Amino acid sequence: MAHNTSPQVVVITGATGGIGRAAAEEFARHGAHIALLARGEEGLEAARRDVESLGGRALAIPTDVADYAAVERAAQRVEEELGPIDVWVNDAFTNVFSEFWDVTPEEWKRVTDVTYLGYVWGTMSAMKRMRARNRGTIVQVGSAICYRSIPLQSPYCGAKSAIRGFTDAIRCELIHDKSKVRMTVVHMPAVNTPQFTWNEVKSGLNKPQPLPPIYQPEIAGRAIYWAAQKAPREFWVGMSTVIAIVAQKLAPRVADWYLGKTGYASQQTQMPVQPDRPNNLYEPADRSKDFGAHGDFDDKAKSRSYETEAVMNRQWLIGGLALAGAAAGAYALSRRNN
Repeated sequence: MAHNTSPQVVVITGATGGIGRAAAEEFARHGAHIALLARGEEGLEAARRDVESLGGRALAIPTDVADYAAVERAAQRVEEELGPIDVWVNDAFTNVFSEFWDVTPEEWKRVTDVTYLGYVWGTMSAMKRMRARNRGTIVQVGSAICYRSIPLQSPYCGAKSAIRGFTDAIRCELIHDKSKVRMTVVHMPAVNTPQFTWNEVKSGLNKPQPLPPIYQPEIAGRAIYWAAQKAPREFWVGMSTVIAIVAQKLAPRVADWYLGKTGYASQQTQMPVQPDRPNNLYEPADRSKDFGAHGDFDDKAKSRSYETEAVMNRQWLIGGLALAGAAAGAYALSRRNN
């Protein structure tokens, strides 16, 4: 990690929208120097302005994370202009909202190239520099979907599961090498992001929505910042994430049945897909428009996650429980002596 006297140098992929944008804003509040990697010019410029208005320093680099050479060039530029990278956050992704049999091979490959290989390329570029210095933290933005897949998002579920698999393997290698480079995976719940505005949707389906309960992206942004400092092995954000992962471990067949019965309706609104809907599969949706961190579901999204706050403030909780226990013991002792 960066020394306390120096701002952290942070790279965030997919930084122009949703969770990536919220994470950039959270790091900015702590004075970080942030490299914003994404494809859309307007989104990048808006994210840069937001970071700087919040007290951070921003470097916007147009990058398609599916291209390893582009990711490597971006990493080199970051170190030349901002300094050694302390934190690398992999978040960029794309998706196709569809039943499996309607996804074309080209679409499946594109989702995999961005959502899985984009994380691999980002991790490679970060690791090349961090291992040489024997320090740094890589944050993989995962999902409950890494453990418990859902219908209508099979390319995305497959890519997210692969992220968890390759990260686990690298952790073992870092341990073997006694490396001080850290890796953490932050598994997200359903979040109110623009992905439900700009991901490709196949015909016959209505406008998609996050699988309820829905959380605001600022919860995710704070969780990513916290994980970058503490580096837990995994961080399960939101009680719905905890329930989904535990249910998959205890009763996977029940989860299959439940999502087979309810997963279609719960991921669709009553609104048809508009013919002019943005599509970011091959081209950035935010090339000429800034979508920001929030999607279209502010009225349904939770602004707090008590489970997440409890994890991030566990030192206070442990201290509070110890004080409560001590107070109870003292009270019991005083009653006994009386």
